[in-house]
Amino acid sequence: MALRNHSTITEFILLGLSVDSHIQVLLFVLFLGIYLLTILGNLLMLLVIKADSHLHTPMYFFLSHLSLTDFCFSTAIVPRLLENLLSQRKTISVEGCLAQVFFLFDFGGTEVCLLSAMAYDRYAAICHPLLYGQVMNNQLYMQLVWGSWSLGFLDALINITLVTNLDFCKAHTIPHYSCELPSLFPLSCSDVSTNLTVLLCSTLLHGFGTFFLIFFSYARIVSTILSISSSSGRSKAFSTCSSHLTAVSFFYGSAFLRHLMPTSGLPLELIFSIQYSVVTPLVNPFIYSLKNREIKNALRRTLGKFLQQYR
Repeated sequence: MALRNHSTITEFILLGLSVDSHIQVLLFVLFLGIYLLTILGNLLMLLVIKADSHLHTPMYFFLSHLSLTDFCFSTAIVPRLLENLLSQRKTISVEGCLAQVFFLFDFGGTEVCLLSAMAYDRYAAICHPLLYGQVMNNQLYMQLVWGSWSLGFLDALINITLVTNLDFCKAHTIPHYSCELPSLFPLSCSDVSTNLTVLLCSTLLHGFGTFFLIFFSYARIVSTILSISSSSGRSKAFSTCSSHLTAVSFFYGSAFLRHLMPTSGLPLELIFSIQYSVVTPLVNPFIYSLKNREIKNALRRTLGKFLQQYR
């Protein structure tokens, strides 16, 4: 992808999270620990789902791709953040900045699509249990997963292609720890009206569109659960989707609050960014493993097999 009009400014300065060197060291240790746990948790989830035949179902196929997305999403942000915390020159090239924007769009867009596909899977399982095998057949759930990856990539490609036509010749300081698209528009001396329109449309279609699908699915799920006569039946039905609902609340809540706020570099804005881009990929594997008996049983079986091989 050619970057034609960026000769005026060749790099940006990321202000990061703090200018205090002592706090930066503490933050480095904190985020390094978070990143290592994120990698370990998501890779372990992928390994367990791949290795245990009991988990070869649509729900866990979606979950494995969610773990892969979280792994990629975190890797697109945290290593650069760690480098920034240790570096004296907290700069990033224009090309590197745009690459990070692209991957954030790609993996973030893929994640919201996967979450909406998982909501539909829970709707089919709870509202139509007898027809679940026919509704969520192999062809459909494969199409939903690859469609999620394709839509995330397409959304990122459209937005980043328009950004490459911008000239950056104003102040080159970004009041953030990573490159996010809204943070780049104030730095451009070109007309960004088309970029803003496309970003708004993609946010409405991709963000709010998938949220509406999740909301509709859960409205039907709640209605079905409330119609179950026994309290044990209601509890069992709700437990099958509580992990997904928690993950949706973490990601959508913080992401919407972050992107509905004006770009300012205020602490609250940074906190929301950290929650959806750093914390959510960390907690998702624990949400699904701690609340899911099948995952815990599969983890025990996988670890048992692994230990037996080395006795």
